Amino acid sequence: MTSPSSPRIARIWRGRTPSAKADEYERYNYEHGVRTLMAKALGVQTFREDRDGETEFMTVSYWASMEAMKSFAGEDPTRIHHLPRDAEFLIELPTSVQILRIANTHGDTGGTARG
Repeated sequence: MTSPSSPRIARIWRGRTPSAKADEYERYNYEHGVRTLMAKALGVQTFREDRDGETEFMTVSYWASMEAMKSFAGEDPTRIHHLPRDAEFLIELPTSVQILRIANTHGDTGGTARG
């Protein structure tokens, strides 16, 4: 049985920086983006993939419902809320986020979705 605070929705943001800016952007994104998100979402995960010349970041936030997500993101939860310095760091500004319904959770997810 799913509790009212169980994550049912994942909101996924992706962005890429030049490798030379990756460490600085990771700190900036955490301080000005992820921390705010952590106060609203059930849980947040951040991922980083260093490639040749660029680094991709992905932030996944977990929500109990679309309504809960909309209370944070606005009526259109796919809309991007760029941080003030995103244009300085990112190779291109993302135009939307991906929203997925969580169909099943198998095994121990490490409490990730509990914040």
